Amino acid sequence: MKRTLKLCLQVAVAMCLISAIAACSLMFSSKPALPERHGQVTSKLFLGEGNNQPLIVGLGGSEGGNPWASEHWKPQRDKFIAQGYAFLALGYFGDKNTPRQLDRIALEGVHKAVMDATKDPHINGKQIIIMGGSKGAELALTLASYYPEYTAVIAIVPGSAIFPALTLGMNTSSFSYHGQELTFVPVPWSATPALIKRDLRTAFEKMMENNQVMADAAIKVENIHGPILLLSATKDEMWPSMEMSEQMVQRLEKAGFSHKVQHTAIEGGHTEPLKHFSVIEDFLAANLTH
Repeated sequence: MKRTLKLCLQVAVAMCLISAIAACSLMFSSKPALPERHGQVTSKLFLGEGNNQPLIVGLGGSEGGNPWASEHWKPQRDKFIAQGYAFLALGYFGDKNTPRQLDRIALEGVHKAVMDATKDPHINGKQIIIMGGSKGAELALTLASYYPEYTAVIAIVPGSAIFPALTLGMNTSSFSYHGQELTFVPVPWSATPALIKRDLRTAFEKMMENNQVMADAAIKVENIHGPILLLSATKDEMWPSMEMSEQMVQRLEKAGFSHKVQHTAIEGGHTEPLKHFSVIEDFLAANLTH
């Protein structure tokens, strides 16, 4: 996923710069209509031998398309399959069959595609692991907080709240539920200088300064029905994934969360955790039975 998250970072930089240069009034204009192809996704299922295979769902980040279906990720897909898992590569925006932008992505559309995949007789529909990186991690955590069918979450360099859509105005939410956009952290004026300088880390830190909006948009991770692995980066140049992971750990502890929670902070930048899929494999082996 190193290539994936590098592309994710490049896309995010471009979108934020466009937003900073665009007319600021766009941020406060009336909400646009739901995107074309709202709720549509693409998916590709990869199966191993035998029956009763737990399903890993792989979500890409803000580069769009369906990166987990690509040849780039075949070695890691194959490794998961060799360990007894089926793998569903799922794209939720950025190609001809899905919304063009990461804007109010419909949770129910993603969830339906996952449930459709579990109808395959080789899959154990009672063991579904959802995994995503960066914006895909934000989606994975959010999805599992809404639907009890997800029995484990792997969140790579995640955010702890729902952040803006990657659109020109950045004035809508990244995600929606049955047509209603989810509460998100808005972009404050104070983030503009950082965006112009391409300093995404500082821009997100500015977004996170308002404790009330962060609380309002926080992902309700305590509603997740299984173990959670948070894999963050100590020197994350895109957003404070390590700090936000710690926020989620504290929230879970305060809520008395009954499942296993592991936060592993990897030394390095935003893509460094992608060199450590062994942490994910070990976590799944220790916390799932199949």
